[in-house]
Amino acid sequence: MPPVLAPRRLGVLLLVGVLGLLPACAGQEPAEEAGSAGGARTLLDPVATAGATAVAQALASPDGTALSVRGHLVGQPVAPGEVVRGPFSSDLALAVADDPGERDPARMLLVQLPAPLRSTWGLASHPELLGAEVVLGGERASYFSAAGLKQVDAVALVGAAPPTPAPSAAGDLPAVVQEYYADAEGRSGDDLARALHEIVSTDVERLRYDELWEALRDTDADPAAPGRVIELYTGDSVPGDANGGDPEEWNREHVWPQSRGGFGTAAGPGTDLHHVRPADVSVNADRSSLDFDDGGSPQGEAADTYRDADSWEPREAVKGDVARMVLYMAVRYEGGDGFADLEVSEQVGRRDLDALGHLGRLSTLLRWHEQDPPDAFERARNDAIFETWQGNRNPFVDRPEWVAAIW
Repeated sequence: MPPVLAPRRLGVLLLVGVLGLLPACAGQEPAEEAGSAGGARTLLDPVATAGATAVAQALASPDGTALSVRGHLVGQPVAPGEVVRGPFSSDLALAVADDPGERDPARMLLVQLPAPLRSTWGLASHPELLGAEVVLGGERASYFSAAGLKQVDAVALVGAAPPTPAPSAAGDLPAVVQEYYADAEGRSGDDLARALHEIVSTDVERLRYDELWEALRDTDADPAAPGRVIELYTGDSVPGDANGGDPEEWNREHVWPQSRGGFGTAAGPGTDLHHVRPADVSVNADRSSLDFDDGGSPQGEAADTYRDADSWEPREAVKGDVARMVLYMAVRYEGGDGFADLEVSEQVGRRDLDALGHLGRLSTLLRWHEQDPPDAFERARNDAIFETWQGNRNPFVDRPEWVAAIW
C-alpha cells in the first residue's frame, strides 16, 4: 500500500494523490479542482495551508521537529552563509523565506531536496519557481551549517499547479549505463551506498601499477592535442610520454593518498583509475597526503591552488572532480577486501595511525561537488575507465544527485 502522510501533515497537505508526487491511497478518491474536466485536484487552497508554520517559526524550532512550512523560494544555498538567486547549478537544495525578496541567509530555511522531488522542484530545472510560495513537509535539521529542513516528503505550490517534472537524470544516460545502475534506483542513504558499493565492486579489472602509465595517457588525454595529457592540479597539457619522477615530468597522483588508505601501489585501491590522475611531479609532492579544504597560501606552481599545514585547495575547475573521486573511494572500499574502510569526515590534519582510512573535509567536498558539476572531460574519462580499463564507473559523475542522497 502506498505511504500515507503522518497526522502532523493532514491539516496542511491533503494531497497525497494530489501533487503527482505520491499516489492516492487505495479506496480514496482524489478531490477534483473546480472547473476541471476531471482528474486530480492540483491547487492548494487556504484551508489546506492553514496549519503550516511561517519560516520564522521554523527557524526557531529545535532540530528533529516535524514541520509543515509555508514560505517563498528565494534561492539556492551553495555554501554556508551563501545563497544565490541564479544561475542555479543543481536541483539539490532550496532556500525558503517569509519575504520573497529576502536576501539575508540568516532569515532563510535551507531545504535539502530528496531525489524523487528534484526534477519537479529544483531551481536548476525550474528557475521560474524563484519567488513562488510553497508549502513543504519535512524535519527540522541543520543543513549547510544553518537552520534547515531535511527528510522532505511533500512540496506544493500555493494557488498553482506543480511544474512539469524535468527529464530524469537517468533519462540522459545511455541504456547500458542505466542498466548498470538498475539495482540502485529508488534508494537513498545507507541503502543507496550499499547498492552502489556492490555495483562498482562487481566484475572489476584490477590494473597493475605499471599499467597506469598507458591507462592515464588514454583516460586523461588532451582532446585538443593528441599525444598529450592534462595534469590534474595545474591544468597544463604536457607530453604523454614525459612521465617519470623528474621535477618537470608528470607522475601518478593518488587523490586519496596512498598513506591515508594503507594501500600503497597494490592492485585495487592503489591502482584504481577513478582516483589516480596525472600530476606535475613537484606539485604532487607538495600536495603530499593533505586533506582537502579551503584556504591557505598560494601553492606557487599550480595556479588558483592553495595549501596550508593541513589541507589542499585545488583550482576551481577540478574541485568537483576531486570531490567525486574521494566520495567514490569511500563507497568503493569498505574494508571487505583486505584494505582499509575508507571514510570521509569533517576532521582535517589527522596524523599517523589516526589518519588511516580517513580523509576530509566532508562539508567542503560536498560544496565543491555542487559548485563544479561534471563536465565533458570528466564524463568522457568515466566512460573510458568503464569501457576500456576497469569495467566500473564513478556513480557520482553519472548521477550527481546521489551525493546528497547519501551524505
